[in-house]
Amino acid sequence: MADSQLYDEVFTITSLNSAKYDRVARISGASLDRSTSFSLDINTELYPCQPLESLSLVLASTLSLSGTSESDERGWRDLSRSGEATLADAYDYVMRGKVYKFDRSEGGAVGGVDVGVAGAEGMVGVYVSFGGLLLYLNGPAGKLGGVKMDYVYLLLKK
Repeated sequence: MADSQLYDEVFTITSLNSAKYDRVARISGASLDRSTSFSLDINTELYPCQPLESLSLVLASTLSLSGTSESDERGWRDLSRSGEATLADAYDYVMRGKVYKFDRSEGGAVGGVDVGVAGAEGMVGVYVSFGGLLLYLNGPAGKLGGVKMDYVYLLLKK
């Protein structure tokens, strides 16, 4: 199961902006160690959030507890319909999206590729689109190095 989890961190929501859309807000937050920040568009009707709440945010390559990719066996909807336990069972809000862009600064690894001086801990920005709802993660390359240009699942729980 651990191989399928590309990123796992606890964040505190620092702001919530729902001025632009009726049921969608952009929430921002910082990790407990303040090294990583995020901005996420979220359906507040399905998953209401407030500033100062804590969220566990996970990016995973599959929902299968065995770590098997859905394309190798069957789709994630087949797993849920069959009653088989999935990673999503432990979370309150799940979306599937595509990593489409990386920003990088000096050093570090981005998308599994070394982009700078060995040992340098550069900052990385990761952009993910979930059908129009966007996620931006910014943090040390060492923490975000497992995220690649591919489809990922975002899982949240309070």
